[in-house]
Amino acid sequence: MRRQLPAQTKTILALSLLLSATALTAARVTAADRVRPQHDGLPTAATCAELGFPQQRADEDGATGKIQGLFQKRVRSSVAPLAPSPAPTMEMEAMAPVGGAVAAADAIGGELPYDTEKYPDATSNPIKQVDAEPVSTFSIDVDTASYANVRRFLNDGTLPPRDAVRVEEMVNYFDYGYAPPTDPAVPFAIHTSVVPSPWADGKEIVHIGLQGYDLAEDNRPPLNLVFLMDVSGSMNDPTKLPLVQKALNLLIDELRPEDHVSIAVYAGAAGAVLQPTPGDQKLKIRCAVDAMRAGGSTAGGEGLALAYQMAEQSHQKDSVTRVILMTDGDFNVGIADPEKLEDFVAEKRDTGVYLSVYGFGRGNYNDVMMQTLSQTGNGTAAYIDTLQEARKLFRDDFSGSLFPIADDVKIQVEFNPDRVAEYRLIGYETRLLNREDFNNDQVDAGEVGAGASVTALYEITPAGGKLSVDPLRYEDAPKKVSYEPDAELAYVKVRYKLPGADTSELIEQPIADADRPAALAEAPEATRWALAVAAYGQKLRGDPWMDRSFDWTAIGDLAQGARGQDPFGIRAEFVQLVRAADRAKSVNE
Repeated sequence: MRRQLPAQTKTILALSLLLSATALTAARVTAADRVRPQHDGLPTAATCAELGFPQQRADEDGATGKIQGLFQKRVRSSVAPLAPSPAPTMEMEAMAPVGGAVAAADAIGGELPYDTEKYPDATSNPIKQVDAEPVSTFSIDVDTASYANVRRFLNDGTLPPRDAVRVEEMVNYFDYGYAPPTDPAVPFAIHTSVVPSPWADGKEIVHIGLQGYDLAEDNRPPLNLVFLMDVSGSMNDPTKLPLVQKALNLLIDELRPEDHVSIAVYAGAAGAVLQPTPGDQKLKIRCAVDAMRAGGSTAGGEGLALAYQMAEQSHQKDSVTRVILMTDGDFNVGIADPEKLEDFVAEKRDTGVYLSVYGFGRGNYNDVMMQTLSQTGNGTAAYIDTLQEARKLFRDDFSGSLFPIADDVKIQVEFNPDRVAEYRLIGYETRLLNREDFNNDQVDAGEVGAGASVTALYEITPAGGKLSVDPLRYEDAPKKVSYEPDAELAYVKVRYKLPGADTSELIEQPIADADRPAALAEAPEATRWALAVAAYGQKLRGDPWMDRSFDWTAIGDLAQGARGQDPFGIRAEFVQLVRAADRAKSVNE
């Protein structure tokens, strides 16, 4: 029979255990404090209020006034020194909590049809005759916004607007496993292959892959980031500001002690919310991010001006300074004209501040604005439709998103008229350059981040093949075609500037007309996958160059056969998107 302890003994024993546990916990906390930042963790109302960021939602009990007071206080104390003009005040209008009575459509005045979204008008590249135009020149594009945005439409069961589809951003969404450069002094390695076209008999595809070197973690420079958050009324939707906050928290996870973060916001006016804060004070940064609530009009131009001022003032030597804009692109107060914003950002480009633009939401999404800002601001653009996409950008592709290895990267391809009769660049319609722009270091082009790759595809007609145009009545007799196996098909040049440099460097390499596979099935996996994605994009756009017999089933089969290693299921998702496109309806139906 078990012996019962006296009540007094039980009490003493319990107190002893409690004191021991408390001492052990204190020891663990003390040890933890020595190895990780004091303010790391998830924000709570109490801790955020202690740090000066009340986690209150706008309601009828005056929380709106408290939040507004927070912004006004910080605007007066933080923004005034940045500009000679009087400090603005933040107009935070009362809004219901996300998911409450006020929906996104009500926030901007009614229904949100897709036809209110704005996309660049870009006609598909034409076929060029090599005898007349042997040289093709374009700026690189590592943006992926179009892929995720199109995915959003297809997941809704509708086909995207034609101009929402940029084929190069579809292709460049994926990793092709290109071998990195062997010489650290040269930031790119060029890879090429030539294969039969899967969608046009008698045509061939020239595949050009550019792989940038990756920076080792201990060689990555400090980051000086300014989060510029759109908190206007149009952002009051679960796919907008709440997703922005979740995405930024993923980025905050990756910050190091030597990194610094500032936060600016804009609605009816612009205001500074967080002064430069070390990356190991994660809880403080999270509290500032989570305190944001949507309301008011959209003074995006003022927000950009403030963010650039903050970035320039907090810039550190040998650091990467970048403004990270999170918005739906709906600028409707102050500087809202894309051309004027482009001029402003172009002026700021020379300060060395990069601009990353991340788009959110639907209904009033302004892709024109996003492309204008990112292309002009020496930065990149992406669209975040899910938390998974944010995780890909800010965790899996962290170095490629934030650490530049080259600026103003341009590609020029010269085709050999003895080997090639016609060519067509697939995609890059908004990135075309004049031939003389290639050697002009004053002409802006795209930025490439650490470890990022660029893929370009040309459809060509071999010399002697069936042309897309009738021969000229008065042209000279056709040239005799040479078929030596080692003849050059084309010549590739890549021009780039190292970050901060004013003078460009040059890499060049021929494309040999040898070892061409007899059938597409024998082509490298990377090439077959790139062709499947390019076919998907061209078909979504309704481009006239694809044989109608190459349907969605054929595209899906080509992709399925080239999936290869797919540890995160990204390629499997693409195959599902191809099937969804086959079933999707037009947005006008």
